[in-house]
Amino acid sequence: MKQSVNIILSGGGTGGHIYPAIAIANELKAKYPEANFLFVGAKDKMEMEKIPEAGFAIKGLWISGIQRKYILKNLSFPFKLVSSLSKAYKIIKEFKPDIVIGTGGFASGPTLYVASTRSIKTLIQEQNSYPGITNKLLAKRVDKICVAYDGLKRFFPSNKIVKTGNPVRQDLLEITGKGEEAKKYFNLKNDKKTLVIIGGSLGARALNNLIEKHIDWLISKNVQVIWQTGKLYYEEFKKYDNLEGVQTHAFLNRMDLTYAAADFIISRAGAGSISELCIVGKPVIFIPSPNVAEDHQTKNALAVVNHNAALLLKESELDMFQSNIEELLENEKLRQTLGKNIKKLALPNATKDIVEEIVKLINR
Repeated sequence: MKQSVNIILSGGGTGGHIYPAIAIANELKAKYPEANFLFVGAKDKMEMEKIPEAGFAIKGLWISGIQRKYILKNLSFPFKLVSSLSKAYKIIKEFKPDIVIGTGGFASGPTLYVASTRSIKTLIQEQNSYPGITNKLLAKRVDKICVAYDGLKRFFPSNKIVKTGNPVRQDLLEITGKGEEAKKYFNLKNDKKTLVIIGGSLGARALNNLIEKHIDWLISKNVQVIWQTGKLYYEEFKKYDNLEGVQTHAFLNRMDLTYAAADFIISRAGAGSISELCIVGKPVIFIPSPNVAEDHQTKNALAVVNHNAALLLKESELDMFQSNIEELLENEKLRQTLGKNIKKLALPNATKDIVEEIVKLINR
């Protein structure tokens, strides 16, 4: 398509909001090579670094969410909201978008709200099984809502919902046949099971402490460990590289080979991670973060666990860790069942399907 269109994408705060927006933008770029793109994020959040790295322009709003733990920090919220609405209005007036797409996070609130008041086409991509407050508030105003889970009619108008799934990295769509390459890349042994631990790009303190506590036991079980500590914790835990069969990484760049190497996986239950793990089709133990808004991660994990497609271990139940690992190590049938069932939940064409909905709105 040669058609020149102006497209705003807004969302951020975490990788779970940023990477879907980048995937959607790249797919749109293939459809509309002449398109102009602008991202709108929160001034002090990671999108201000990650979006330019992906080759797109971004403008920042002075916005943050309601703080549940630090009530005094909320005193500035009304001023931030007014400032963000004013700046979003200015950005939209100058850029003249044909469509505004929100992927969640607080910056998307003012941006989509202003777009909706100016009769500009709007679309939300909701990653979670339980929506955040921003998307719940925007639902009645936007034109279309792309979701990844069933059961969201209790939050959103049913006539606006399209189930598409969450965008995932394209290199994960085909990891079959990469097993040998993965073993060489990570220097793994054939006679040991491989456990991969993923706590997110920044890391997860509870997961790191859990693995540290049980690392000698895992080695005694003939398990080799690929441990993503996250960049916040790498210096603290990298000493475990000295142990036989253990490797720590601040960040794993080749996720396709990481997943290909895994016999089983321990992961947080962010929406993006779950979408990737469904495509990968390996047995997973989800340990949801209890610290995210609305306990999203537990609800995301249960949406998979209820299909007998993964195991769930809450942070309050970490004393069950060894029995969960032993169950996976000793029960090949369970590993196969979990891998097969989680694969059934995969929606590998999510990015294309979301973009199809965007194209329909642009052409409407």
